[in-house]
This record gives sequence, structure tokens and C-alpha cells, in this order.
Amino acid sequence: MISTVVWGTGNVGRAAIRAVEAHPALKLAHVLVHDPGKVGRDAGDLAGTGRDLGVAATDDIDAVLATAPGAVVYAASGDIRPDEALADITRAVRTGAVVVTPALYALYDQRSAPPELRDPVLAAVADGGGSLFVSGVDPGWGNDVLPLMISGLGSTVDAIRCQEIFDYSTYDQPDAVRDLIGMGHPMEYEPLMLAASVPTMVWGGQLRLMARALGVELDDIRETMARRPLETTVTTRTMGEFAAGTQGAVRFEVQGIVGGEPRIVIEHITRIHPSCAPDWPSPPDGAGAHRVIIEGRPRIEVTVEATDEDENRSAGGNATAVGRLVNAIDWLVDAEPGLYDALDVPLRPAAGRLGRKQP
Repeated sequence: MISTVVWGTGNVGRAAIRAVEAHPALKLAHVLVHDPGKVGRDAGDLAGTGRDLGVAATDDIDAVLATAPGAVVYAASGDIRPDEALADITRAVRTGAVVVTPALYALYDQRSAPPELRDPVLAAVADGGGSLFVSGVDPGWGNDVLPLMISGLGSTVDAIRCQEIFDYSTYDQPDAVRDLIGMGHPMEYEPLMLAASVPTMVWGGQLRLMARALGVELDDIRETMARRPLETTVTTRTMGEFAAGTQGAVRFEVQGIVGGEPRIVIEHITRIHPSCAPDWPSPPDGAGAHRVIIEGRPRIEVTVEATDEDENRSAGGNATAVGRLVNAIDWLVDAEPGLYDALDVPLRPAAGRLGRKQP
């Protein structure tokens, strides 16, 4: 059994605790928290399993890493604290642990990551013999292993489009939804996540990774952006009121240009309420989905809907991101120390888990 630490117990960390507990090759050894109010609480309570798991949360990072765990699921956010996240991650890698995380978008395609991110990780690998694999859902499997696998079903491929189409009122991160993305702010507000070049910073690595797998060179990466205001004030179940005239929907594309044409495209269509921008594409049931469209012969379209935590679609997406990471741990433990990406780490069947009772 691989002793495994879950570091962080927010949206991703809750799912990580459940995934580690369910995996037949992993043993949940420690849970690290930042909130003093969570210290001492059982991991099962924090993850909403309905039963104790016998692991009390702690904020003593030194003591936990001193146990030399086999793996660390780093579930703390890197969106607004990238320097701190990088320091935490390299610290864990330096202990010799396999580290998996959705933080640090630039490392999704680690070969194109800037030296200030890549070099400290490689130094930590060399010093301690650990490994790092960074992935998620979008960016993540929705923009790498899924479209690449489906592309292999076609005879010819003209273009690949990856879409995330979501009602963001189900996303339990109000600061990110309101401030980073701008929902509910006046239209003159400039959200950080939508600023020019930021989408490329987040999703550009996914385009380069797909291009590498497909054996093509990108001429350029381009962005498109559109925003729509709410026509009426709406009240959401989880995040309260959003006023008429404020931002209610966003649609952008990050385009990989090949031969002068957008051939690999990552598109996001997100709303705070389904009444906004009704002419834009919608998910099948209105809540949220990830979709891959292969334009070619044959044309192939696959839509993935995941739910978790009382049928919440955003929680389902988080759970699939966690599944991709946690299910890679035993493979990474057997592999050589290093810095890995989605083309290195296989997506494997859920061996040993069919019919296994879930926490």
C-alpha cells in the first residue's frame, strides 16, 4: 500500500480523500489543512463520506513530510498563489514523494513551461528522487487524452474542438466566479482570467501538447473573447444575486493555428444563469458538460457529464480531475523519478475497483 497524503480539503481535496480511500493500492496516511478550524477533524467528516476514516487533519507540514510518504495529492489552489503552490510542491517532491496536482497550469505541458517553474521542479526531482504529474479536467483530460483518443477513431481529421459548457452558479468558488471570471461585475470590470494572453497562459500548453501528439507544428495561438450582460436580475441557489446589466456569460476560444487555420480549439461557454446568451451553445441538460468534436470523416462528437456531491455537475468535474491524478499514483511510483505530462501517463482501466464500495 502506498502511503498517501491529501494536502488541502476544499473542492478538490474532498474528492481526493474519497478517491484515495477507494483505491486498492493506496492508504490515506495524512490530511493537511490550512484552516485552524479543520485541525483535528476526521478526514471522512471533511470529505463528506458519512463515516470516520481514522485520519485526523493536521496543519503540521513538517511532521507529515518527515514521515516520507509515498505520494502527495496537492489539492490546494495555485490560481492566486502560484509561488506558494510551487514552493509546497517542490518541497514534497524533494522528500521523494510522487506528487499529483491540478495546480500550476503552465506545467500541464511541462516541456513548454517557463524555466522559472520547470527548473525548480527538476532540481527537486534530482535532489529527492520524487516525481510530479500535473493535470485536471479543463485544462486536463478534456483537452488531452480524451480528444486524442477519439481522434484515433477517424480516417481524416480536419479540426478538433474541446468545449466546456457550464452553468457557473454550481461552482462552489464564489471568489473565482465573481472576481477572476467577472460574473456579477459591471461590464467595464476587467476580470483577470479574461485578460488578453491569460487564456493562452492557462490553455496554451494543452494546445501544444495535442499538437505534439498529432505530429503537427502550431503556427500561432490566437484568442477570441465575447461577454454578455444579464438582461434581468437573477438569484442563484449557491451564490446569491447577480444584478441585471452585470456580466452573466462569457465565451472564449484559444485556437491552435495550423496552416493558417484554427485546427485545434479549446472553447469555453460559461453562464451564471441559463437565461443569459441563449443563442450560444448549451449543455444537454443546462447544468454543464465537456464536449469534444472531431471534424473530419467521420464527424465524431462526444459529450461527458459527471456529477458528484448531491448531483452537482461542477463537483463531478472536480472528481474526474482527481480520478485522473489519484489513479496515476501507482503507475508513477513504479516509473522513474521525473516531471510527467498527460502524454507520458496512461489513462488505465479501474482495475480492482469494479463493484468496490465507495466511501
